[in-house]
Amino acid sequence: MTTIVKGAGTATSRPRTRGARRPRRLWGPAPIAVLFLLPALAALLVLRLAPAGVALIDSFFRSTLLGGTSFVGLGNYADLFANPDFQNSVGVTLLFAVVINPLQIAAAFLLAVLFTRRAAGSKFWRSMVILPIAVPPAVSAVIWSVIYRPDGLANAFLAVFGIPPQPFLTSPQQALLSIMILLSWIGVGYWMMFLIAGINDIPSSYYEAASIDGASAWRQLWSITFPLLRRPLAFVLVADTVSNFLVFAPVQILTKGGPNGSTNLLMYDLYTRAYTFADINKAQAEVVILVLITVVIVAIQFRLLRSED
Repeated sequence: MTTIVKGAGTATSRPRTRGARRPRRLWGPAPIAVLFLLPALAALLVLRLAPAGVALIDSFFRSTLLGGTSFVGLGNYADLFANPDFQNSVGVTLLFAVVINPLQIAAAFLLAVLFTRRAAGSKFWRSMVILPIAVPPAVSAVIWSVIYRPDGLANAFLAVFGIPPQPFLTSPQQALLSIMILLSWIGVGYWMMFLIAGINDIPSSYYEAASIDGASAWRQLWSITFPLLRRPLAFVLVADTVSNFLVFAPVQILTKGGPNGSTNLLMYDLYTRAYTFADINKAQAEVVILVLITVVIVAIQFRLLRSED
């Protein structure tokens, strides 16, 4: 088929093409995606996976005073589990995680629900709760070391109610709880932000329909907010668990694992084993054990949350 083009007394003809081929792409979507992810994947490999592999390999060896290295298999792990200090550290870490995780998540959830209500001053108080996030953990530990002093702000507050001064950081019964309060002061506002974002994503029409049906505020919280916030809550639960297993700076600055090992968390114990006793191989074995404990607990959490869904 041809087209006649007339003009100035002349006529020309040219073929009309059908279904012109599009230029072939040299790169598909998958290679382009990998190209953009390559810097992050390289950082993950160099900074995370490679050190983890080195730690796993080194945990099967033992260095001698003369600089030699011998393969001992699971000998380092056996020595650790037979060590009373390591046993105490595992127990303290598990107790710490069992107590602080529900405490932080419950406080973050209640504050998120409270600060999403339209009330006077809610934005100001939300900013006050979030403010500790901007302070580095080491600086926060120094601030709370002043608060926990015998003549510090905490005892001055208790004196108003006639309570005698408390040995917050020097008592085996109070030191771990004092660390929990410090970490909750830092972490609750951080986790609250994720939950506020999740609550704001819930359509307001659900609450309007529930109000028309006569549902109370508590009923709306339990039947609407909590179920629809389960995914953000799952993320916060897992991230908070991992974060609390890696606590180091407050223990190093405030208690150094004491008194009597009551705050000797695994992160501080392996640091002491590596840099105080220069037992790098057992410290690497302790790193592997810490990672395995964290993975098992996170897997259990995922399993429970999936079964609830």
